[in-house]
Amino acid sequence: GVTLLLGTITIEPSFYKIDWPMLMIATITFYTFVVFDYELDATEGLLMFLGLILFLIYLLSSANKKGVVDEFAADDVVLNWNSTMIYLFIGGIGLWGGSELLVRGSKALAEDFGVSDRVIGITIVSVGTSIPELAASIMAMVKKEKAISIGNLIGSNIFNLFAVLGITAMITPIPVGDSNLIDSDAVYMLVISALLLLLVFVPSKMKLGWRDGLILLSFYIYFIYQVI
Repeated sequence: GVTLLLGTITIEPSFYKIDWPMLMIATITFYTFVVFDYELDATEGLLMFLGLILFLIYLLSSANKKGVVDEFAADDVVLNWNSTMIYLFIGGIGLWGGSELLVRGSKALAEDFGVSDRVIGITIVSVGTSIPELAASIMAMVKKEKAISIGNLIGSNIFNLFAVLGITAMITPIPVGDSNLIDSDAVYMLVISALLLLLVFVPSKMKLGWRDGLILLSFYIYFIYQVI
């Protein structure tokens, strides 16, 4: 929503042929696994993770067949192996430290304000973890790499469902402590995913602009209002 306020994104056919269907598959798979027993176990987590692996293999094989060309190769900075490993190490440490602080701070806020973990997770934690994605999408819009913005949106949701939840469930089962997460929040996520496709085709323009951004942002604000 915020990204679309900065400009218009032209939607490629791969969005509704590959990316969006995979997003719906990931969302429906997660919902199906937890709707009956309110828990994501190791077997279900493994199946979700394998789904991501197969999807990545398909994307890479398709990209190789199409011969994708980097239109911004002149702007790329090539790092040597040592520099790459140093950046990965520093980034990994920073990510771990930030995640630890975010979880502890969120738990403290939930206790101080007497609200459920669900409310804190959907508001503060979700916003905090989405800031890097928002920053990446905004920078992509500024640099006119608009395809990256929509790819970041779809890709991050697929990865969060299949990889983050899948790997975590393989390590330890994930219980759903609040039934509203499944009965309300997951359903709302499906609705928003369906709305995204509707905005692409109605009117038939294959573009998303600032009006679509306002619609999506309004739905998010209403959702947060309902949760609080």
